[in-house]
Amino acid sequence: LSNVKTRGILGEMQLGAILEEMLSPTQYETNFATVPNSRNVVEFAIKLPDSSGNVTYMPIDSKFPADTYEALINAYESADKTEVETAAKMLRTRLIGEAKDIHEKYVSPPYTTDFAIMFLPVEGLYAEAVNRGLIEELQNTHKVMVAGPSTMAAMLSSIRMGFKTLAIQKQTSQVWEVLGAVKTEFEKFESI
Repeated sequence: LSNVKTRGILGEMQLGAILEEMLSPTQYETNFATVPNSRNVVEFAIKLPDSSGNVTYMPIDSKFPADTYEALINAYESADKTEVETAAKMLRTRLIGEAKDIHEKYVSPPYTTDFAIMFLPVEGLYAEAVNRGLIEELQNTHKVMVAGPSTMAAMLSSIRMGFKTLAIQKQTSQVWEVLGAVKTEFEKFESI
């Protein structure tokens, strides 16, 4: 995993597999420009329909700063406090930069949600982000939520429930229309 492109592909494949397992292919886009007339394409964008049928996209981009994360792991193994602090600072800077980049490239309300998700494909890397207080900071400063593999699955599960609720609401309105038509027909029948 020394090649940056290989790491990127690994993270994207893992994220794609999670999306494929949790959502139907019609509920998200792959390599999609969330901002009109932009050449910047996000790896995935979940389609969030409203009750009138309009779609807002939620951008999700995978980031795997393995070199920075590996430097932190090596610093932990060396048990050198200064080295750990330096490596942790590098990881922090890198993740903040990635979040800023994601927000600038892919977030553009009303076409998108006012936030994006940065997927970190390794649970240990996600745990470092949590332990270093980056989850709240990135969410508050750059409007980027951070997710690891297990939290991504949990987020998608919640989104899937929202899709089911929307489908039930649509079916409920259709049922009311049918019942209204039946009532009208019964009234016509009674008048005969």
